[in-house]
Amino acid sequence: MRHGVPKIAALGRALNMLEAVIRDGGHSSVAAIARTIDMPVATAHRQVATLVEQGYLAVSGVRRHIAGPRLLDMLFKLDQKQVIASCAAPVLHQLAVECGLVVQLGTLENDMVTYRLKAGQGEASLFTRVGMQLEAYCSGLGKVLLAYLPENELRAYLGTGPFPPLTAQTITNPDAIANELAKVRKQGFAIDQEEVSDGLVCVAVPIIGPDGRAVVAISTSKPRLASCQFQEMLPALKAAAAEIERRAFGSWACRDGKIPNFD
Repeated sequence: MRHGVPKIAALGRALNMLEAVIRDGGHSSVAAIARTIDMPVATAHRQVATLVEQGYLAVSGVRRHIAGPRLLDMLFKLDQKQVIASCAAPVLHQLAVECGLVVQLGTLENDMVTYRLKAGQGEASLFTRVGMQLEAYCSGLGKVLLAYLPENELRAYLGTGPFPPLTAQTITNPDAIANELAKVRKQGFAIDQEEVSDGLVCVAVPIIGPDGRAVVAISTSKPRLASCQFQEMLPALKAAAAEIERRAFGSWACRDGKIPNFD
């Protein structure tokens, strides 16, 4: 066991075939798909036949295949945002230790930020908690999640006002909020400068999904720290976001082609 738990090569090849068929979307024959992944055609046919028998693939046309009922049933049972949160947990815990700040992960539900992860020194001193919801327009996490919405969805959100102030710093005018979100999207991060709670500053960055949306956002925060100190945290925060994207979506999602090592 010098090199760890031994791998099952046949299972790895079958999973590669399953992924290739799903990506193909029923356009190509098994033989054609096998050639794209450098697999013997006879092996590919056996694997596909087994996956069809088990319900992970279904026949669609002559020698064409698509996702099967068993696979679709599994997908419906998945909470994509929670899967991403699970991928993010070890990365965020390490980031919290390294930066000495509170790190949080949030998603957007019904126009509100839902906190799904929270870690770091001093986390008990912050009023947020896992499962809690907070207004999106004034929080760092919320600004990032709103900024990456499709234009029609963002317009609909901005029409749901009024947006009550939580502090004297809260941006409440819909046009001003729209301008702030445009700035967030352009620069790739958001800062909550005491807009949710007096003395609390937060910087947040998006986790970008395959469709270009920010399915999830992560942030660092701590009371009574200057915003310039949080901007110094941006490289580490962005590196953590890139690693979470790699773990959740694949290596194509990494920013600037750089994959930091969090293992």
